[in-house]
Amino acid sequence: MAKFLCYDVYDVDLSNVSDDSDLKMLLLQTTNKSIIVIEDLDRFLTEKSTAVSLSGILNFMDGIFSCCGEERVMVFTVNTKDPIDPSILRPGRIDVHIHFPLCDFSAFKTLANSHLGVKDHKLFPQVEEIFQSGGATLSHAEIGEIMISNRTSPSRAIKSVISALQTNADARGPIKNGLRLLESSSGRAADESSQPEGVICRESVHTVREFRKLYGLLRRSSRREAVDLGPVEKES
Repeated sequence: MAKFLCYDVYDVDLSNVSDDSDLKMLLLQTTNKSIIVIEDLDRFLTEKSTAVSLSGILNFMDGIFSCCGEERVMVFTVNTKDPIDPSILRPGRIDVHIHFPLCDFSAFKTLANSHLGVKDHKLFPQVEEIFQSGGATLSHAEIGEIMISNRTSPSRAIKSVISALQTNADARGPIKNGLRLLESSSGRAADESSQPEGVICRESVHTVREFRKLYGLLRRSSRREAVDLGPVEKES
């Protein structure tokens, strides 16, 4: 995103922030046309490893001082949304929710073409059958790692992926809609009904489409200043 928009990137580590005032000062030191990234927000909220309060995070996101600048994009990553306070995820505070699903058969073929140079293989029907019967149980990164470690032999790589898919399907229990069922603190499974409002992408191709939409909005925003400029007088 930063490369596409030619924006600066700020990586904020909440574990090194002493208090709410310190977080506010970090925000004021960022420049216009920048991307501010906070990773693993769920882990921070669960562990409470710093003195930053929930109120401090909310003010950081859309408080008065967050408006002291232009064209800033905030990106928050989480592993699960269960421990996230609803006030953080509400529409207007988090504008776009993008879910990265586990690898499906369509994504598997893309990975096989990218890492192994294989567009079709005799083992593909077996892989497709596993995805249809057991659902997705591995991430794109996990499957990609298996392929890279066996890239000299496409057949061995695909057989290793098949073995890993079968092992994970047996070990992780039931899969619903290709997603791992995440147990919340109350013991209930986190399914579709618990998702907050926003754009929730459940397929790899949809994730790409939503990124393109987001890029289009940001590109129009970054060009607005140039469009509003009046004619420039030439020097004599």
